[in-house]
Amino acid sequence: MKNALIIGQTNVGKTLFMINFASFLGFKKILLKISYKDGKLLNKEMSIEYAKKYLSSKDQYKTEHLQSIKLSIPVQKGKKEIKIYDSSGLTDGIHPDMKIRESILQTLAFLEDSDIIIHLIDISYFKSIKNGSISEIDKQLITYGKGKNGYILLANKTDLPESHLGIKYLKENFKDILIIPISALYKKGFEEVKKNVSIII
Repeated sequence: MKNALIIGQTNVGKTLFMINFASFLGFKKILLKISYKDGKLLNKEMSIEYAKKYLSSKDQYKTEHLQSIKLSIPVQKGKKEIKIYDSSGLTDGIHPDMKIRESILQTLAFLEDSDIIIHLIDISYFKSIKNGSISEIDKQLITYGKGKNGYILLANKTDLPESHLGIKYLKENFKDILIIPISALYKKGFEEVKKNVSIII
């Protein structure tokens, strides 16, 4: 079974994407496996709606540990299982909070073991930037991802005003990578995500 890591800055919609992608694939419930930094594991079964309320938040660093679910992806005439990991948000520079630094380190350590990297960028960010740019950590993730098979860049929050500015910037500056515009909230672009994940696995 292949591992897919959802990665990106804090509050880009990683957790909501994971939950709604499961819903898009027809899941009514998920079995969440939380991998604590000390090695402990905890399993929690919950409905999709409860997962949205319990796991997803506008607060920064709501996700403090790696957490995963198993999904079945249609592949040709059958299905393949994949384990998708949600991760703590990354940030430029060194975060002052030690617990958050540990969470970031856990995410980065798992990056090497991931068969698929699903990198989310919040393109609504561009409406407040005159010239348009992305963070240093996102640039580094793109550079890293380009060197691996199985890297997908998701331009999230297409449902928000001026999101076209972010899509335009990404497509003009990163022409050699796969960019899929999505709305994690409204499940837009999920068919394209499913198609490309199924090709990789």
